[in-house]
Amino acid sequence: MARMIDPDCKLCRREGVKLFLKGTRCDTPKCALERRPKPPGQHGDRRIRMTDFGHHMREQQKAKRTYGVLQRQFDRYFDNAAQMPGNTGENLLILLERRLDNVCFRLGFATSRSQARQFIRHGHVTISGKRVTIPSYGVAAGDIVSPYKSERAKKIISECLKIANKDNVPSWLKLIEQPAAGTVVQIPTRSEVQVPLNEQLIVEFQSR
Repeated sequence: MARMIDPDCKLCRREGVKLFLKGTRCDTPKCALERRPKPPGQHGDRRIRMTDFGHHMREQQKAKRTYGVLQRQFDRYFDNAAQMPGNTGENLLILLERRLDNVCFRLGFATSRSQARQFIRHGHVTISGKRVTIPSYGVAAGDIVSPYKSERAKKIISECLKIANKDNVPSWLKLIEQPAAGTVVQIPTRSEVQVPLNEQLIVEFQSR
């Protein structure tokens, strides 16, 4: 299975915004973007005039890196979004937001999406009582996300919940701490997708 292996902090520095790829570290002075707020590389100090193509491409790259998907998978999400009724850009973000690894991250079951992805691949998460090991699984309204019945899975997720910010749980999800579980109340709307992305630029780039 292909996956992103680039240094997380360099990705944030390249995009110029915090993508929260390192969990709680991003909220501390150790955050690389706080210490070195410039693009990585020997030419990072140079002021580069961004073209329209560059703005569009950076927005698409930001979306891919935020949700941890590669180009081929991102293209599939875009094709599916284009076939759905409504705004293609909004549909795309909603499909990405419904990924199981993102849902676990939003609920506080993991400190980052990459950690959530690892938990899922190791079989620590269930959907309505059924073990799911696919991070890209798209949740539906009414699904119940909870730790697997093993003590190890419960311990790992409970430790993450202790340091999670419960106020950041979006309104389309409902968190229950004891025992740890999360309910998908409804399919998210664009206003509930808490990611600073301009979906119109992504659609224009993908449609070129």
